[in-house]
Amino acid sequence: MLSEGSSFMKGVFLGGLFCLVLSLLSSFSPSTESGPEDLHHHHHVMAPSKDELTRFSDSRMQELINQVRVSCIIMVQPKLIVYWATAVDTWSKHCDKAVFYTSEPSKALEAVDLNEKDDWARLRKALRHAYETAGDLRWFFIAKATTFAIIENLKYLVLAKDPSQPFYLGSAMKSGELEYVTYDSGIVLSYEALKRLVNVFQDEDKCPERGRALWKLSEDKQLAVCLKYTGVFAENGEDAHGKGLFNSNSVETLIKDSMKDNPNNVVEGCCSDMAVTFNGMSPSQMQVMMFGVYRLRPYGHDHLDSLVFLPPEGSDND
Repeated sequence: MLSEGSSFMKGVFLGGLFCLVLSLLSSFSPSTESGPEDLHHHHHVMAPSKDELTRFSDSRMQELINQVRVSCIIMVQPKLIVYWATAVDTWSKHCDKAVFYTSEPSKALEAVDLNEKDDWARLRKALRHAYETAGDLRWFFIAKATTFAIIENLKYLVLAKDPSQPFYLGSAMKSGELEYVTYDSGIVLSYEALKRLVNVFQDEDKCPERGRALWKLSEDKQLAVCLKYTGVFAENGEDAHGKGLFNSNSVETLIKDSMKDNPNNVVEGCCSDMAVTFNGMSPSQMQVMMFGVYRLRPYGHDHLDSLVFLPPEGSDND
């Protein structure tokens, strides 16, 4: 009799707990307050084709080239100092502004010390700092030190896009009802998207600094939740043929996968010619990648691209 009563009370307790969890989960999905300014809501951002570029006059093309400047927000930690040093020595030189944000002081390399151990709180601080010090920069690229980026291809992707519109793009994924851009493959924000994000940081109900009590979302998902409250949605960056430009895997992994899935056309099945990012490479592989992207050229082949994105003045770049 006693055991039956005990089982009954245990069932009541577990049932109540289950209802509480369901209630909390149902209240988690943010509803967006949309208005006329939030009509920018699609899920594929494509780079212009060569035919589209021919429609621009030379003066308009030069104007666009001068306007597309990228601020790189690179999140680092002293325990990954080899990756950090590699990012300093390779692709970050091609950013118009590159700022490294660290979790704790480091005497070896220069960075903004945010003095914050929590990943999401640290990213928030970095984004606020980047916004407050943006100057005339209107595109923002968020990356980990383990990511390799080709900034010129990013500029090509957003060339004709208006940064006063709320763009949030990269490799878009879905988790339940939440669409988000994966952190490993890099995240791009326009000035308008970053402005809305910084504003919603002030609302702890919509965008809590320390996350939720019952579970902890990754930084990229938490970022998507906060942006969604402002009417900004994740969009997939693609080339003119619909191929994704932001890769969470290395070139080696992508080629191996293509050899297995597309043995008759490995190159075409691998990745876009205009890829913006790769991830999962060792520091030495990043150095090799830098050589392949910026130095290796077949003699006798002219590069007749209609765009020329010059590296930042005074930059010690490849």
